[in-house]
Amino acid sequence: MKKLLLLIALLAASFASAAEKPADELVIADQGKTAAVIVAAAQAGPEEKLAAQDLAKYIEMMSGAKPAIADTPEAIAAALKSKEPLLLIGQEALKAESSLAEALKKPVTVKGLLRSDAIVLKRSGNRVYLAGSNDSSHYYAVAELLRRWGCRWFMPTEFGESIPEQRRLTIGELDYAYAPPFEIRTYWISWLGDTNGMEDFQRRNFMTVGKDKAGFPPAGHAIGQYVQDLGKSVFNISLTAPETAAHIAAKVEAKYAAGESFSLSMEDGVYDSEYPGDKELMKLQWDKYYLRWSMTDAFLELYNSVAKILQQKHPNSQAKIGFLAYSNMTIPPVREMKAEKPLFCELAPIDIDPNHGMDSIQSPPRQEYKEFLHKWAKVMDGRLSVYDYDQGMLVWRDIPNPSHQAFAQDVQQYRKAGILGVSTESRNAIATTFLNLYLRGQLMWNPDADVPALLRDFYEKFYGPAAEPMQVYWDAIYKAWDETIVTEHEYFAAPAIYSPELLQLMREEMQEAEKLVEPLRKKTALSGKEKLWLDRIAFTRMSCDLTNLYLDMVRAAATEIDYAKAVKLGEQALVIREKLTAMNGIFTTYKGMNVEENGYAWWPGEVRQYRELHPFVNGDKGALLLKLPLEWAFRRDPKNVGSKENFAAGPLDMTFWNANKGTYSLDLRKDYPSSEWEMLRTDLYMQAQGVRNPDRQSYTGFAWYRTEAEIPAGKEKDKLRIRFPGLFNECWLYLNGEEIAHREIDKLWWNNDYRFEWDVDLSGKLKPGKNVLALRADVRHHYGGMFRRPFIYTAKE
Repeated sequence: MKKLLLLIALLAASFASAAEKPADELVIADQGKTAAVIVAAAQAGPEEKLAAQDLAKYIEMMSGAKPAIADTPEAIAAALKSKEPLLLIGQEALKAESSLAEALKKPVTVKGLLRSDAIVLKRSGNRVYLAGSNDSSHYYAVAELLRRWGCRWFMPTEFGESIPEQRRLTIGELDYAYAPPFEIRTYWISWLGDTNGMEDFQRRNFMTVGKDKAGFPPAGHAIGQYVQDLGKSVFNISLTAPETAAHIAAKVEAKYAAGESFSLSMEDGVYDSEYPGDKELMKLQWDKYYLRWSMTDAFLELYNSVAKILQQKHPNSQAKIGFLAYSNMTIPPVREMKAEKPLFCELAPIDIDPNHGMDSIQSPPRQEYKEFLHKWAKVMDGRLSVYDYDQGMLVWRDIPNPSHQAFAQDVQQYRKAGILGVSTESRNAIATTFLNLYLRGQLMWNPDADVPALLRDFYEKFYGPAAEPMQVYWDAIYKAWDETIVTEHEYFAAPAIYSPELLQLMREEMQEAEKLVEPLRKKTALSGKEKLWLDRIAFTRMSCDLTNLYLDMVRAAATEIDYAKAVKLGEQALVIREKLTAMNGIFTTYKGMNVEENGYAWWPGEVRQYRELHPFVNGDKGALLLKLPLEWAFRRDPKNVGSKENFAAGPLDMTFWNANKGTYSLDLRKDYPSSEWEMLRTDLYMQAQGVRNPDRQSYTGFAWYRTEAEIPAGKEKDKLRIRFPGLFNECWLYLNGEEIAHREIDKLWWNNDYRFEWDVDLSGKLKPGKNVLALRADVRHHYGGMFRRPFIYTAKE
């Protein structure tokens, strides 16, 4: 009996072992040889045909053996009789295996207003089926197989390509079907950015190649051409007047009747109107982002009116009408509204915190944006796409500006809202955007993608032996951006994120990475993979140096008032930028943009500004008398009582600050009482130092800075001037309690010249010894206060 039980146990274990064994592997290539054949339809579409070619290409790169492609009727017929491994792509796969068509339907969750990009991968015996629900999806199916084999395309061009060497290439059990939740998953390159390798990079990362191919209607700025004869300006038209809708409808009727999609999007600017019907709707909500009344209700009323006229005249037209929810019509309508069916909207939140995700407690603006998104999706019945701004385009300094940490949150909300998808405006500029586009592609395809796992995979494949220090290097940068309290954009924010401690860590890990690849430099013959590892370390070294030099330049100017040093550092950095660009055009974006580069908003323009400031301190145009204190007393004035209560020269009680300053971190400073004075640096704008409203919103309202200036006896008779080399907002300057100057400036900070300087004559106003200087600022929008340390100088005749 015991023997029988033992035998039964052994048999059971044998069966269990057999059941656990994977299916026999299908060998695609081995030891540089392959008998596999790729089967593609003779009449294959362009993406399907490319899929077959790329599959053969990458199998050869991995294994050293290139499979044949059967794409003529005769070759296909012969291949289908073969018992050798067959890789059937697209139409031939669907024709040969009837169950695939049904498998493609099961994972689809989108409405299919534009397209559905389902894929299926299945193995049966010696056959592997790779197909999709359209021409592009046939390619995505092949890309998925290559991804499973370890192929990666982290960045456009061969620089970002990582193809493993696998002498033996096999396929085991395979039965997979998937469809992404978005119909639009793409990006485009703006500002004359280098598009080299863009389309290959897109398709290999499951992105739609071009928004138009996805079927979304044009949504660029366009309405001006239809209304330019209706008023003084295209930015001031009677939106809800019946005659306006009739006028536009007549202009576009021929297009609509022919089934041609078009845009009626607002022009690139802010709108206003004097028409009574518009004014009534405008006053429903104030747009705090553009400091104007919201135009959304009025614009949507116009769009619906035009759409109704066209539908009545041409009920069978399939034309789509695109428009942007942009500028001062970003906020959704106040009234309960539904957009007419031909209307498709792109939500373009250009001025809403690009640094945090919609679920971040650090960013009330992004939480507000989440509400905007869901409201717009409801208004549009899902006919909504997000015009996503890769924030890498918002700093313009060729230093890393990661955004995947925000996008990983946002994509969950996009899926929840049921929108059509995402179209990103990027500059490419890989020195700035780095992995932003790669991770966007992965997350748009699968919002549940494991980003930390994707990053670990990246470090190993991209940097090889230097993976460990490079992971520490980049993770520290990502952490700084993820945890920042900064909700503003453009280069003024950089010093608040790249702290001296972060820069020191970057330098140390960069040195460690270079040590680890040093043995490769000594080799007489390098493999293609090893050459890429060295190139990537060289790229990262230049990026590291650029970042350090830029921040050193800013601190030399903003903190030390050493403009000669700042210019020298800036010029050194720009030389490195030239080398970086020469290495690969996709790394930066400035070639061909000479007109814009001459402006102060650009990096050379910033260096130029420091070069122009230097003569005011070195004796040419003026001689430096005093570097005013780096820290000034500061007080919020939300009720605008400071003038009446003499904040300019009255008692300056710092008792509360001295007793409590240790408990106020940047993030907690929102709780600081507006009734008390505190200390604030002058080399960084106020919001980046934690000045917030109690609701965590960036502080807006009046604010006061105050300090003392000690004037040496006799110097008060000189032609003295005070210069604020970096100052936002409309401001009033007080000297010893008396207002002596007023500076007007556009409240939307980006409408100014980007120097943000203010120079005030103090001649005959100062007294020897102590003088009290006070600055009152009217902070209405984002950036507030000083961001470069002011100084007093003696002006030269």
